[in-house]
Amino acid sequence: MAHQVVWLSAAVDDLDEIATYIAADSPRYAGIVTEKILAGARELADFPHMGAIVREWNDEAYRQRIIYSYRLIYRIRPDRVEVLTVIHGARLLPGSIRIRDR
Repeated sequence: MAHQVVWLSAAVDDLDEIATYIAADSPRYAGIVTEKILAGARELADFPHMGAIVREWNDEAYRQRIIYSYRLIYRIRPDRVEVLTVIHGARLLPGSIRIRDR
């Protein structure tokens, strides 16, 4: 059964910020990176457990996909996958992301 993939509004904002930052140097590359991240999230509908467990939290429900140098971090619920954030892999992962619900 396919899960619904839901982007929390904060995660959408994170992706927008990344696209804006990259677009300052290369609008074309910003589009490529953004589309690859969106495609990676869409794949979670059929394969929600495909990502690795987020090492900082060590909880089966919190997983990540690495896309280019970004971490697509999501939470698996019984009926849906919630995208919590997209963050550069070199940045520290704030614990507050774990409790995002909007």
